[in-house]
Amino acid sequence: MSATINAIKRRLSVRSSQDTLSARVRRTLVSTLYTQPASLAIGAFNGVASTAIAAWVSGEHILYIGCILLTVIAMARVVASLGLSPDQTHTSTQKLELVYEVGAFSYAFVLGGIAALTIALQTTASVEVLMIANATCYGVGICARNAGRPTIAMGQLCLVCFPIMAAALYIGSLALLALFVNMLLLIPAMASITLNVFKVLRDSIASAETSARMADKMQILARTDVVTGLANRAGLNHVMVESMRGLKGDQQMALIWIDLDRFKEVNDLLGHPIGDKVLAEVANRLREVVPEGATVARFGGDEFVLYGPVEDRREAERLASEIHIEVMRPLRVDGRSLDVRVSLGVAMMPDDAKDIETLMQRSDLALYHAKVAGRSQTSFFNPKMTRDLVRRREIEDELRSAIMRDELSIYFQPIIHLDTGKIHTFEALVRWFHPEKGELRPDEFIPVAEETGVIVTLGNWITAQAAKACAQWPEHVSVAVNLSPMQIRAPGAALGIINALREANLDPHRLELEVTESLFVDDNHATAVFMEELSSRGVRFALDDFGTGYSSLGYINSFPFSKIKVDRSFVSGPNVGKKTDAIIRAVAKLGSQLDMDIVAEGIETIDQVQSVREAGCTLGQGYYFSRAVPDYLAAMLLTQESDDDKPARAQA
Repeated sequence: MSATINAIKRRLSVRSSQDTLSARVRRTLVSTLYTQPASLAIGAFNGVASTAIAAWVSGEHILYIGCILLTVIAMARVVASLGLSPDQTHTSTQKLELVYEVGAFSYAFVLGGIAALTIALQTTASVEVLMIANATCYGVGICARNAGRPTIAMGQLCLVCFPIMAAALYIGSLALLALFVNMLLLIPAMASITLNVFKVLRDSIASAETSARMADKMQILARTDVVTGLANRAGLNHVMVESMRGLKGDQQMALIWIDLDRFKEVNDLLGHPIGDKVLAEVANRLREVVPEGATVARFGGDEFVLYGPVEDRREAERLASEIHIEVMRPLRVDGRSLDVRVSLGVAMMPDDAKDIETLMQRSDLALYHAKVAGRSQTSFFNPKMTRDLVRRREIEDELRSAIMRDELSIYFQPIIHLDTGKIHTFEALVRWFHPEKGELRPDEFIPVAEETGVIVTLGNWITAQAAKACAQWPEHVSVAVNLSPMQIRAPGAALGIINALREANLDPHRLELEVTESLFVDDNHATAVFMEELSSRGVRFALDDFGTGYSSLGYINSFPFSKIKVDRSFVSGPNVGKKTDAIIRAVAKLGSQLDMDIVAEGIETIDQVQSVREAGCTLGQGYYFSRAVPDYLAAMLLTQESDDDKPARAQA
C-alpha cells in the first residue's frame, strides 16, 4: 500500500513538474509575439499606406473606410504591444495571448477584406495587385514571425486569404480561379512550415529550460555541504560577495568562526558516521540561533562560519553566547551521550576589516587565540593579535634553525631531599640564547613549539641531551624531563626515548618523565600504551603541576606514577594558607600510602621548606635551593656535595 502511494506521489510530482515546464515554455513562446514591436509597427504602416493608396487611386469610398478601420486597429495593436510586457509577472500568459489574438485577427481580417473588395469592385489591375500582394505577403510573413503560437499565425493567414479566395470565386475569371487554387495550396504549405518551426522552437525552449533548471540545481548542490545541508565554502563566499554589493556604509557585519573542540577524538574513537551525525546535529542547532539575514556555513572539517548583520559588538557577543549555550546542550547520537563544546573567533566589519578576505583572516586569528587560551571560549579580534602572530611566526622559523645551530642549551634545577638536603634529581629545562635578541623565555617559545609541532623534535633533543648529562653523574642521581602531549602522540614516541637512553648508556631507572593532567583528558589510550611500554623498561613517571588541572585520583590509580609534584601555587602563591596546607597534607598522606614521593615546587624561603616538610612532602624544588644551572655547574654541585660527605665519612 505504501509503495503504491509513493508511486502515485512520484507520478504526480513528475506531472506537476511537466505542467510547470509547459507553462514556462508557453510563456516564453507567447513572449515572442511581443518581441521587436518595431517590426509590428512597420508592417502596420505598410498595410495602412497600401490601403490609403488603393483608396486614392480607385476613388472607392468604402476603401477609405477600410483604411480608417485598419489604421485604428494598427494603432491599438502598437499601443498594446508597448503597454504589455511578458516581463511583467502580474500579467498572465492568457491575457497576453488574448490581447494579441484580438488585435492580430482583427487586423488580418480587415486587410484581407480590403484586398477582397478591390477584386469584387473590379478596380484597376494595379490596385488589385497592390492589395493582394500586400495581404498575401503579410499572411506569409506573419507565419514566420508568430510561429511560436501556430494557431495565431495560421489564424491570421486564413483570415487574410479567405476573403480574397471568396472574392476570386465570386468573380470566377480564370486568373482569379488560379489565384484561389494557389491560396488554397498556400495555406497547408505554410501550416506545415509553421508547425515545424514551432516544434523546433518549442523543443529548444524546453531544452533550455531543462538545462537552466539542471544548472540551478547543480549550482545549489555545488554551494551546499552534503553532511549538514548548510552552505559550504563556495556558498558562503557567494553570500558574502553578494552582501558586500548592497552593504551600506554604516552597516555592521560580524563573522563568527566556530570550531568544535576535540572533534577529532569523536571520529577516531566512534567512527566517521557518528562524527557526521554530530556535525549534522550541531548544524541544526546553529540554524536555531542564526539571526534573520545571516548565513551559517560549514567551512570544512569541524569548522563552521556564521556571517551576518549585527547592530553592534554587544549583539555579536550575545550571539556568540547563544551559540555556546545551544551547542553545549546534551547531545545523544545512536544512544551515546556526547559533550560537545566550541571555540569561537569573532571579527567585525568595518571595525576590524574593510573587505571579506581580511575579515575572514582576522576572525580565524581570533579563533586561534581562543583555542590557545584554553578552548571552549569566545575571542574577539584586536590588533595586538596580529603582532602576536607575527612574533610567533618569527619564533617558529627561528626555533627550527636554533636547534640546528646549537643555540639551545639544557639547564638543570636540583630537586632536594627535604630530610637530608641532598640532591635527588635534576630537572632538565631548556634555555634559548638568541644571537640577536638575547635570552628568550621558555613561555615565549615552548607554546609556539607545541602549536606548530616543533615540540616533537625539540623534546627528543632535550631528552637526548639530558640523558647524556645524567650518565656523567653519580648513580643515585636521576634526571627529570618534561614531556608534551604532542610529543607522546607522535609516531615512535617511546622508541625515541629508548634510543636516547641507549645512546647515552643510561639506566632507564635514572630517567623520570614528567607529564601533566591535561595529557589524560586528550588521549587516554595513546598515553597508556606509551607509559606502559616505557615503565616496563624501568623508566619512571611523575605527575607534574598537580592541583592545577582536573586533579583526578583516577589518573594516579590507573597509571604508573612514582612521584607527584604539587604545583607552586600551593607552596608560594598569593593564596597560600590553611586550605592549601591541608591540600598538601592530604596529597602527602596519599603519597606515603602509595609509596610515592611528593615534590613541593616553588620553594623560596626556609619557612616554606619547614612547612612542606611538616606537611609530609619528601622532596623540594625552588629558588631557595638553586636556580636552573648549566650542566657543568650541576656537575660542580654534585662534586661539592660529594666532597662535603668525605669528612663526614672519615669522622664516622
